[in-house]
Amino acid sequence: MSTQRQPTSATPTPEAGAGSPPARSGPPLPPARALIAVIVAVPLLIGLVLWAFAWPAARTAPHDLPVGVAGPASVTERAADGLAAQGDAFEVHRYADQADARRAIENREIYGAFVFDENGAPEVLTASAGGGSVAQLLVEAAQRQAPDGVGVTVTDVVPAPDADPRGAAFGASLLPLVMAGLATGVLITVTGLRGGRALAGLLGGAALAGIIAALLSHSWLGVLAGDWWAVAGTLGLLVLAGGATVAGFAALLGRPGIGVGALLLMLLGNPWSGASSAPEMLPAPANLLGQWLPTGAGSSLLRSVAFFDGGGGGFPLAVLLGWVLLGAAAVLIGGRLTAGRSATTAAGALARWRP
Repeated sequence: MSTQRQPTSATPTPEAGAGSPPARSGPPLPPARALIAVIVAVPLLIGLVLWAFAWPAARTAPHDLPVGVAGPASVTERAADGLAAQGDAFEVHRYADQADARRAIENREIYGAFVFDENGAPEVLTASAGGGSVAQLLVEAAQRQAPDGVGVTVTDVVPAPDADPRGAAFGASLLPLVMAGLATGVLITVTGLRGGRALAGLLGGAALAGIIAALLSHSWLGVLAGDWWAVAGTLGLLVLAGGATVAGFAALLGRPGIGVGALLLMLLGNPWSGASSAPEMLPAPANLLGQWLPTGAGSSLLRSVAFFDGGGGGFPLAVLLGWVLLGAAAVLIGGRLTAGRSATTAAGALARWRP
């Protein structure tokens, strides 16, 4: 009578470890190399953080800031020449009259305008909702160019909410939304969700985050205006873009992908967003690159939806949707790659234990 020998350990199954990428372990660094790595990495990290945050703040100034001039040609020509004499500070647009300039401000084509009458008396049209520091900058520029003894009239075409006249709360509210997106992507990764479940987690978490953020910032604090559901959708889209970015990089790169996502969302995205002033107030290339990142695009879209009835929101909306689609594709591709690796590992283990 023959007996079949049984393996002494549990047989691995294809499902084992299918919920998350296979763990990777390697020998630890020798103590000397680990010490050198710590000594070198910490100063480099501090230098990177200071560069990302302090450099834009120290170089805050207008760079091709779009503004308008309107009124009699003889007067507006002198005003346009005076603005052009300030280097690349302003990008001047000419309008026939005050009504055209106001429409351009409401559509977010310009940040403000200088309107003159036949006597050359200036009126400054601003939009404090588009950035309080920019509005103040335009008023000061008009006062410098006004003839001696001539006062400057200021009209706020799109004023900031009474609860946040300087836009400080608007800028401060951006970081929690970025952190919510980062946390969503991290949770998707560490819980091992992939494929359709990962996408459902991203969508559900972003939707609830958008609703809660709108309840706090719009309904309670009153720092955001506009259509409530449009604001909630914009807030949720910002969280979704951040979560999809982190989860997508993590699906392709493993846990290091979380660091890549954090770099784009917070370390570079937050100080380069222009949320506290305007993207055109940042030095190049931060003023351009920041608007291609989820944080900067989300800030611009939120301003457009909350204060300008969506004016000027087409480009940032496209950027956010692009990050969402790319992140979702990466999550699906990474999930399939992980499933393939898990199935191959389990098949190899079964082959080794086969009698």
